[in-house]
Amino acid sequence: MKNIFILLGMFLGIAVFAASCGDSKKTKSTEMKNENVASGANVKEIYFAGGCFWGTEHLFQQVRGVVGTEVGYANGNIKNPTYEQVISHTTGFTEAVKVRYDADQVDLKLLIDLFFKSIDPTTLNRQGNDVGDNYRSGIYFTDKNTEAVVKAEVQKLAKNYTKPVVVETITLKNFYKAEDYHQDYLDKNPGGYCHIEPGLFEEARNANPLPKAKK
Repeated sequence: MKNIFILLGMFLGIAVFAASCGDSKKTKSTEMKNENVASGANVKEIYFAGGCFWGTEHLFQQVRGVVGTEVGYANGNIKNPTYEQVISHTTGFTEAVKVRYDADQVDLKLLIDLFFKSIDPTTLNRQGNDVGDNYRSGIYFTDKNTEAVVKAEVQKLAKNYTKPVVVETITLKNFYKAEDYHQDYLDKNPGGYCHIEPGLFEEARNANPLPKAKK
């Protein structure tokens, strides 16, 4: 399904460029501001694979405390894969989102909770209309402290389901940035394909409000 939208997007790209340019510049400037703010902060990273990475990235971009995102391909068996190679189901990669967050502003447990709401964690190699091992769900980490939090939280959330939860929770082996046209895709193409319900984006925007000022 997503491949159809990619082809349509390529043909319509020139037509929508002028309209999307303003949003794209806004996104880039916001990212630059966030990076500057985060330079002295307690910034950590985590990787989420939840089906099509367009929607998963957009979800985490809504959360206060997330200071940067990047879509790419995780835990495969070749170097520098292309999108075409990943969707061939021969490389072992899954579509994933690198999420950089300020741990002093947002709790990793909140990010994991939002992630679970965006997927069916009991479905193997499928989310929405996208089917294949490159759409398998997972949470990948790079340090032991994060590993402990992820596994404990997933174990807790798994109790809410009658079927086994099949979300991978393993160490990140590798991650390669996806092609530029995949980055910030739903900002540049607001009508683009997404398997996540729009209401969850609004929930993510409100999930971590600023603390109330003390009187």
